[in-house]
Amino acid sequence: MSNSNPPHRARRGPGQPQARKILQKVFGLEEFRPGQFEIISAVLEGHDTVGIMPTGAGKSLCYQIPALLLHGTTLVVSPLISLMKDQTDKLVDMGLAVASVNSTLTTAEETEHLDRIASDRAEFVLTTPERLVTPEFREMLRRIEVDFVVVDEAHCVSQW
Repeated sequence: MSNSNPPHRARRGPGQPQARKILQKVFGLEEFRPGQFEIISAVLEGHDTVGIMPTGAGKSLCYQIPALLLHGTTLVVSPLISLMKDQTDKLVDMGLAVASVNSTLTTAEETEHLDRIASDRAEFVLTTPERLVTPEFREMLRRIEVDFVVVDEAHCVSQW
């Protein structure tokens, strides 16, 4: 996604000490799992990053920590609605601002989540590839500051 703001790479700054503080204060964890810190550091340095880790290795934390350190909204694209719901519930339980847009929402829920995005009140926006390609949704995203885009479950990319 792009907007009229300068590239985010120029504004990267938060580093390793802040990532460790977020890990402990927000997520209640003492140490990073193998590979997590390297992925988080690469994202914070502004590098396009691919993180390949086994199920249960903590991939979500690799985008959630940078999202909390960078200014703007993090867009997470996932084809798995059950995973999206699980991540949304966990982030909301931690008191974080989340909007989730997928086919399981009622009309009222969808309106609420879209309003949250449009008014730039979501730290995280989780959505499906199908929603991402709609012109209206993409136009809404162009009006907010997206700090980075995450493709979760990238093994599904060939199906998209």
